[in-house]
Amino acid sequence: MIAFAALLERLALTPGRLAKIALLRRFFETEPDPDRGIGLAALTGELAFSAAKPGLIRALAESRTDPVLFAWSYDYVGDLAETVALMWPERRVNLPPPLLADVVAALAATPKADLPDLVATWLDASPVPVRLAILKLITGALRVGASVRLAKIALAELSGGSVAADDIEEVWHGLSPPYEALFAWLEGRGPRPDPADAPVFRPPMLAHPLEAADLASLDFGRFVAEWKWDGIRVQLVSTPGGRRLYSRGAEDISAAFPEIVERMSFDAVLDGELLVLRDGVVAPFAELQQRLNRKSPTARMMAEYPVQVRLYDILFERGEDLRVLPFSERRARLERFHDRETPSGLDLSELIDSPDLATLSLLRDGARAASIEGLMLKRRDSPYVPGRPKGLWWKWKRDPLSVDAVLMYAQRGHGRRSSYYSDYTFGLWRETEAGGEELVPVGKAYSGFTDAELVVLDRWIRNHTTKRFGPVREVEHDPQVGIVLEIAFDAAQRSTRHKSGVAMRFPRVGRLRLDKKPQDADRLETLLRGIV
Repeated sequence: MIAFAALLERLALTPGRLAKIALLRRFFETEPDPDRGIGLAALTGELAFSAAKPGLIRALAESRTDPVLFAWSYDYVGDLAETVALMWPERRVNLPPPLLADVVAALAATPKADLPDLVATWLDASPVPVRLAILKLITGALRVGASVRLAKIALAELSGGSVAADDIEEVWHGLSPPYEALFAWLEGRGPRPDPADAPVFRPPMLAHPLEAADLASLDFGRFVAEWKWDGIRVQLVSTPGGRRLYSRGAEDISAAFPEIVERMSFDAVLDGELLVLRDGVVAPFAELQQRLNRKSPTARMMAEYPVQVRLYDILFERGEDLRVLPFSERRARLERFHDRETPSGLDLSELIDSPDLATLSLLRDGARAASIEGLMLKRRDSPYVPGRPKGLWWKWKRDPLSVDAVLMYAQRGHGRRSSYYSDYTFGLWRETEAGGEELVPVGKAYSGFTDAELVVLDRWIRNHTTKRFGPVREVEHDPQVGIVLEIAFDAAQRSTRHKSGVAMRFPRVGRLRLDKKPQDADRLETLLRGIV
């Protein structure tokens, strides 16, 4: 447990990507089985403990500390595990810190009623870094800036270059902790793990953003265009070993969309876009969001937000790897597959065979009205290559919209931002029934600002807080005093769930408008007119 705790601490304090990879690799190289495999499972989100919950940790902390002081401290720190690790009172016990494997095994097997005493014993026997590691395992929120992809890159380096991270990706979902067969393969002590017919995820091919400089050099005759639909990219994997629906980031979302999985009665791996469709019309992304992150959707929800997949590509068919074929041939195979299988709820993405820039520009400019993000340009001879190879696929998104909004509320972030107010709720002006003016919230933003701008915003929020609502701070926002933010967003649609009547798609801070007073910010009716 000591080595794992040290890894988490160093990862949290190390900003560089390459340095994080080096830390991960050293942990995998030096720690024995099964600890390194258990650590890998924790870092990649593969551990879950049904009985151990954050509420248990909060109750333990409140029983050992002043509950009011704990509440204030938790509000300030913003991270439950870190707060408890720092506040836990020292007790002299003649016990060593627990081992990582023992902690994980005990969390999985101990009855819920016995967990508080067990966890308290571990915390009593451990220094602060080990306490923090134990608590982060329980809460499932490591937040150390090490993505699943970084962990797989570090694993690939164990092989000395003979195994790529994408090779690991292709067997990953057929493996389980503590991954001893995986480590044996990477270190040359065993064969490549064979998931047989397991429905494993395949690394997706991604597109580069198309900039003005790229347009001048493109030979449009070598490309075919598609609409860039405003849903979520998914991979449908149906093999004799099972069926899975994966997000672009390799998350298994099968449980959230059971009706799609039920329709996958074929032997193929398909690439597409998950959308809410009604009578063939794509609904705004906000409606799809109602279905995301729900483990067991109700029949009513599935009926209210009916989902389908618009297919882009076919990667495997009946065990045959088609990724080496050019796009034009894969598209022909996809069309034949679709004609033969006629899968319910799966249609084909329309191809736009318009090789001239003028026509494509007009199509792209009109995409917003149809809830489309823009265009995709795919070279006809392009194989399906994992990652983002430049020159093969391009995404030409419509230009973002923007409004000048007023900062109304703020909340601390997580991880390295847990001490900064970095989550912002902003609003626009509208007329009240009495004829006055009021600000109404229209969205939240968590990104788009620089570290220097974050410092400016955090200092201003602390000095201009007017009310406190738990972790949320209301700040001054009258016509003369306040912070104006230029907010960029991809789309907006009317919403009965929001007081303002509007929901934004991907809002982010474009820049701080310190040159403007709140009275100069935009009005709600201006935004609403643009989405009628």
